[in-house]
Amino acid sequence: MRHIRAARAAQQRAARAITARGLAHPLTRILLAAAATAAAQAWEAGHRVTDIHPAQPDRKHLGG
Repeated sequence: MRHIRAARAAQQRAARAITARGLAHPLTRILLAAAATAAAQAWEAGHRVTDIHPAQPDRKHLGG
């Protein structure tokens, strides 16, 4: 489970950096690389992508 938490945290840090600094900023690129590495480690540990990114509800059926 630690791999999943690490991957989610790394993804959130990278997303915040993109929002604050932009995609081309060196720190953003480092955090994106860290997020990719964490996701790869989770995958190698046997976790599926859906463990890291749970399915979102279908937005068509929400209030529409």
